Formats: sequence, C-alpha cells, structure tokens
Amino acid sequence: MVNKQYKLTKYACYMTGFTMSAVANLSPLLFVTFREMYGISYTQMGLLVVMNFATQLLIDLVFSFFTRFFNIEKNVKYTPFVSVVGMLIYALMPCFFPEQAYLWIIVGTIVASVASGLAEVLMSPVIAAIPADNPEHEMSKLHSVYAWGVVIVVIISTLFLKAFGRANWMYLALLWTLAPLVGWILFLMSDIPPMKIGESTKGEKSGFNKGLMLCVLCIFFGGAAECTMSQWASGFSEKALGIPKVWGDIFGMALFGVMLGIGRTAYSKIGRNIKKLMLLGVLGAFFCYMCAGLVQNPFVALIACAVTGICTSMLWPGSLIYTEDKIPGMSVAAYALMAAGGDMGASIVPQLVGIVADKVGVSSFAQSLGGILNVTAEQIGMRSGFLIAGIFPLLGFITILVMDKYFKECEK
Repeated sequence: MVNKQYKLTKYACYMTGFTMSAVANLSPLLFVTFREMYGISYTQMGLLVVMNFATQLLIDLVFSFFTRFFNIEKNVKYTPFVSVVGMLIYALMPCFFPEQAYLWIIVGTIVASVASGLAEVLMSPVIAAIPADNPEHEMSKLHSVYAWGVVIVVIISTLFLKAFGRANWMYLALLWTLAPLVGWILFLMSDIPPMKIGESTKGEKSGFNKGLMLCVLCIFFGGAAECTMSQWASGFSEKALGIPKVWGDIFGMALFGVMLGIGRTAYSKIGRNIKKLMLLGVLGAFFCYMCAGLVQNPFVALIACAVTGICTSMLWPGSLIYTEDKIPGMSVAAYALMAAGGDMGASIVPQLVGIVADKVGVSSFAQSLGGILNVTAEQIGMRSGFLIAGIFPLLGFITILVMDKYFKECEK
C-alpha cells in the first residue's frame, strides 16, 4: 500500500505525465491547421516535433551531469507551472501576433518541452522513492498515464476541431492548459519524498561503465520502437494505407495509445518477469513493423500499427524497472541519463523514417515497384521507412540479451 502521506504526490505525478502526452501530441494534430491559417510549411511543422524531443534531451543531459546544482524539490513542484506558461504562450501569442505566429508557436513548444524534460527526469525517481508494496507496478502505472493521455488527447482534440472548427484551435490549447495547472496545485499541496540527488550509489559506481550504459542503450531502442509508431501512425495510415485523416488519427494514433495503455495498466496490476516481457515486446514490435511495411491489405497493416502499442508498452518503463532492480538506489542523475537515452531514440529514429520515406519516395526504384504493385511511389517510401524502423527493436532484442548476461556475470 502506498504511504498516505504521498497520495497527493502520486496524483500530481500522474497529472504531470498526462500533461506530457498533451505537449507531445497537440502539435501533430494541428499541423494542417497551422499550414492553412499561418502558411507554415511541412518542414517547419516537422521541426516542432524535433525541437520538442531535442529540448527534452537537453534537459536530460543537463540533469545527468549537473544534478547537484538544482533544488530537486522545487524543480518537481514547479515543473507543471512551466508547462502552464508554455501552453499559454503557445495558445495566445499567435492570436495577438499572427505575423509572427510560427515564432511564438516555437517559443511555446520549447518552454512546454522544458517542463516535459523535467517531468521525464523527475517523476520516475519521485514515484520510485514513495514507499510501496510493489514499486514495479507503481512505475508501470505512472507510464500508463502517459499512454492513456495520448488516447484522450487525440480523441478529444479531433472531436473538438471537428465540432468547433480549426480556426478555434487556440481554445483547445487553453483546454489542455488545465492539466498542468491542476498538477501544479496538487504539487503545492504535496510532500516530496527524499531522493538521491547526484551522488552515485555503490551499484551505480560498479555498473556505470558497462551496465548502466547497456541500460541506456536498451531504453534507446525501446524509445525508438514506441515513439516512431506513435509519431507516424496517423501519417502512415493516411498516406501509405489511404485511410482518411480523421479515421487515421483515431484508429492510428489513438488505437496505438489504447494498446500502449492496456499493456502498461496490465503490468501495473499483475505484471512480473520484466526481462521476458521486454524480449517478447521487441520481437513483437519487429514483426509489427515488418507487417505494416510489407502487407498490402490496409486493414491488416493498420492492425499491425495498433498492436505495436502493446508490444512496445513495457520497453521504456521496463528498462527503468530492470535498471532499478540491477542498480538499486539509483540517483536522479542516473534517471536523467536513462531519460536521455529514451529521448534520443524517440527523436533520431522517427526522423530517420522521414528521411528514408522522402528519399525512397522520389526514387526510380519506388516508381518501378509502385507500378508493379499498383501503389504510389510515396506509399513505397513510407513503407520503406517502416521497414527501416523495424531494425531497431531487433537491435533491442540483442541488447537485452547482452545486458542480462552482463548483470548475471556481475552477480557471480
């Protein structure tokens, strides 16, 4: 049973995790709106996603090496407030200064992403520090909130824009500002459990050079497998499978999020043997990416996109759970390094998929193969990107085996 002293703290962490899903998924849902209202190009819109993860990665790295210079308790409590500021800039400033709309959208994105980076670094060690009968389940529950947040944000945002029109997008952004506002209020009323800050534990010192680095590599591949599909599911459904955008958003992004949430929620209730689940997960993700990239039937390919959610559900949180087990008493700096690994996978590999899709999509090979298969060259390009993405969960499978072998040898 979770200590009653930290009940509000736990809820504040959950609300902050939900806020991360709003920050990460709102811009992709508004891409077409921004293009129509402000003349923002696809390249500029893609840069928003890159800047989101790049900012989070920068925060991860800063905390990895300079944790001792920060007041951790204040950083935890005021992380949602930074989200509020970022979301307000994002929603309001383009309305007041439409000629500089893209600039203010960038500023709002960066500020909100700073908060997401702080949340990624700080929420996991807070949950880990709260006394609980089963810490693994509590960690999985925290990450399941993000997954269900994706579902809620996508469905409500899609329905809102359909009902009230894209011109009123700023009210949608203001609506999602309520989430970090509630999280901030909860944190102000909460106690923060004591956590290790920057000093390395004995486990971290002995395992840092190889063990911790293998864990970081593991979460890199996990983040790549999960976030590549979450970022590309909607676009892939529309461009490669020919499914209308509204249904692509709901049955692409949202259904993926449902599967992600089911996997994490199930583990938070009955989960055990995280290594086995991670091995099955990366193999399942590999076959899902291959199926989405190769199968011509749109329904089967869409199902593969959705099932990727449950396959990747425990790769990111599972890497943290496994590392906590093998390196007990992890410091905030170690959590920050793990978060950096996940964010690198979440930013580099989705961008690689886009590059492959663009390059292959304009090649003579794609045009020739498209003529044979009766599909467009663009569809060949998108599917090629997914085939490349499938390599990363396979590399994750190898990393998990090597990582487990290393820690078993250390325990001898």
